[in-house]
Order: sequence, then C-alpha cells, then structure tokens
Amino acid sequence: MPAPKKSRRAVVVGGIRTPFVKAFKEFLTLDTIALGEIAVRALLEKLAVPHEAIDGLVWGGVILPGAAPNVGREIALDLGLPPSVEAMTVTRACASGLQAVTLAAAAIERGEADVMIAGGSDSTSNAELKMPQKVVRALAPVVMGGKATPKDYLGVLAQLAPFTDIFPKVPKIAERTTGEVMGEAAEKMARRNEVDRAAQDAFAVQSHHRAAKAIQDGVFDTEVTAVTTPEGKKVFADTMVRADTSTEKLAKLRPVFAKDGTLTAGNSSPLTDGAAAVLLMSEDKARALGYQPLAAFRSWSYVGVDPADQLLMGPALAMPKALERAGLSFGDVDLFDMHEAFAAQVLSVLKMLGSDAFAQARLGRKRAVGDVPMDRLNIHGGSVAIGHPFGATGARMVTTMANALHREDKQIALLGICAAGGLGAGAVLERVD
Repeated sequence: MPAPKKSRRAVVVGGIRTPFVKAFKEFLTLDTIALGEIAVRALLEKLAVPHEAIDGLVWGGVILPGAAPNVGREIALDLGLPPSVEAMTVTRACASGLQAVTLAAAAIERGEADVMIAGGSDSTSNAELKMPQKVVRALAPVVMGGKATPKDYLGVLAQLAPFTDIFPKVPKIAERTTGEVMGEAAEKMARRNEVDRAAQDAFAVQSHHRAAKAIQDGVFDTEVTAVTTPEGKKVFADTMVRADTSTEKLAKLRPVFAKDGTLTAGNSSPLTDGAAAVLLMSEDKARALGYQPLAAFRSWSYVGVDPADQLLMGPALAMPKALERAGLSFGDVDLFDMHEAFAAQVLSVLKMLGSDAFAQARLGRKRAVGDVPMDRLNIHGGSVAIGHPFGATGARMVTTMANALHREDKQIALLGICAAGGLGAGAVLERVD
C-alpha cells in the first residue's frame, strides 16, 4: 500500500558537519555549544541562507551542559540569528540527531514552519562530573541560606561521614535499569546471534577502508567543514579513519568488555567529539529561494525494546516499520545506512532482518525482511571508523545519504540507528530532483 501523498513536503536542502575527532584530543576546548555553532555557521555560509527566513532550530544532544541544557537556543543566540528563531534541544540517546531532523521535517509538513535547521552535537571531552546527591543534600541548604557559620559547615561534615562516597564518579555509558554498559549488552548480542570475533573485525576493517576511500575520493569534501581550534590548530578531516588497518592488526587487540569477549576498541565506535547540521525547507519555499532539494523523508519510525533483552536490536524493528509506513518493500531500497555502535550490533541486526524466525516472533511476518547486500550497506563507512558524537550521528547519516542518492543515481535509502535505553530508529529517504 503506497504512503499517502503529503500536501506539504519537507526537503533536505543540504548538510554539513565538523570533522569527527577522538575525545580528549583536538577539540578538547570546544564544548558541545561551540561545536554546534561551528557546524550551523558553516551550513548557513555554504548555502547562503537568509537569516530572516529561518523559523526554528531543533538540536539533538546527549551530554548536555548543566548550566545551558537547551543547546539549540544557545547556538541560535550565539550566532546572532533573529531572536524570533525559536529553538529546542531533544535527547534520544544515539538517535538524537535523527530525532531533531525528523521533528523539523514534521513541523514543516504540518505547516508550522518553512525553513528549519536541525542537527546535533556532543563533546565527550567536556562531560561534566556529577556531584553525589549526598553532598548536594547536605551542602545546598547551608550554602543557599546565605548566612552560614563555621559551625554550620562542621555540621555538613558530620552529615557526610563516612567520606567513602562523596567524590564524583567517572561517568559511564550504562543502562540505569540494568547497570550494564552498552558494550556488555553488545557482547550478549554477539553471543546470542553467533557473531564471532573474526566477523566483527572484518566488518570494522571494511568500515575503515570505505571511509578512507570516501575521504580520498573527496566524497566528504562538501559535507565536512574545517575547524580552527582555540589553540590555532586546523582540523580538516575525520581523524580516526585508518586506511591501513587490517584484520591481522585488529586481531591483536584485547577484548574490552569481558575477558573472554569479542568486542575490542577496534570493532567498536570510539568516544568522539563533533557536530552536524542539516537545512530543511518546505519544497515550495526551497524552490522559491532558488535551492535544489536533495531528498525528502518518505517515513520514519521510533521503537522501544526491553533493555534487558537485546538492548541494541531496535533497528531490526524500526527499519521494517519505516518501510511499511512508506509503502515500500525491502526490494525498493537502493542504499542502506546503519549506525555502527559496534560491529557486533550491526551484524546481529543484519541476521535478524534475514531471519524468518525473527520476523515471525518479533514482526508478525511469515518471512524475513531480507538479506542486506553488503555492497549497498554503509557504502562510505560508518561510526566504527568515522566516530560517533552521540547527538550528531543521525544528522551525519541524513546528509551523507541525501548526497549519495544523487551521486550514485539512486532513489531510496533506508537508515537505521540503535540507541541506549532499548531504543531504535528507522527512516526512509527518497531522492528529489
């Protein structure tokens, strides 16, 4: 059944991002707001967007600054956009960037806006250390009272004793409901779906080699803006892509999440700093302003699964649902782009999509969704090689696929993203001529 025709269609006009760099390296002194400003400014300059035409900005983020959590609004204000440009920040773990883009598209298609900026950023380097609540509860009443005496502070010390749990803890990407870090959950997925170490390493090598070729061929030249750091260092391209990596090299790495595990630093996405921004307009507005649209969303889908089951299986549910909502079948898809949190997670999802048993148990279908051809999956590499600033990845994928549909002369791209909390996302992009 074909998707209903939209009376207003939101189109992707273009996108741009910063290079993605390893946490605590080149972008150490650039926080998530600064990275977002760089990406949005580059987008506005590249596409010569009239500031007065912008209706709003939707931004995705995961590691939000405590003093300014509405990163989107801070970006708009710092760039000197008209005060009327409303802005908000959304968080859906690793799918935050895609969530921002689809929210902007939905606002346009509802007639609430004509021109929107969407994207996301994260700076793992600037993650804040949280003060234990025990300290806050003891100290805050005294500090906020305004007339504290030395005796009051001594009373606080008495409340804090014993002093074994008063120091900030290093933040980690762990599920609140299960206590497991994401890598531990991915290890379980690898075992359950029989994805071995050799397959994971081979997939990681493929990701690096494809990303390296994309950089060498200039595929990312129109998508990545150079960044000059506050220290004067210029960063032109993604810094973690390894053209010379091999399965032999990756085989030497130790497991990270379990002594007898299969996940290593080489077949997992690294902690990353970066930002990505996308310009969306109503199709009529884009053409009236002289822009050539690249792509439009046929559909999208967000799903949830039990975090204690298979935490990162969400794309195996969301991608088929997005196809169904678009009125398309698996055979209609020309390009597949899946977020690579871990090679094990991608390979597990691919097995699920190709499994009749999974389709019957989880999707209510008699037959499998289909086997994804590897030559059409992540054709320019993915997060294992390029990196993964949590809030930016979705916007990066939208930009790369919108451009790829034209470069490869294709019509339909299917995106999939897994996310913490047992969340998953899928989206169907169609080329616009």
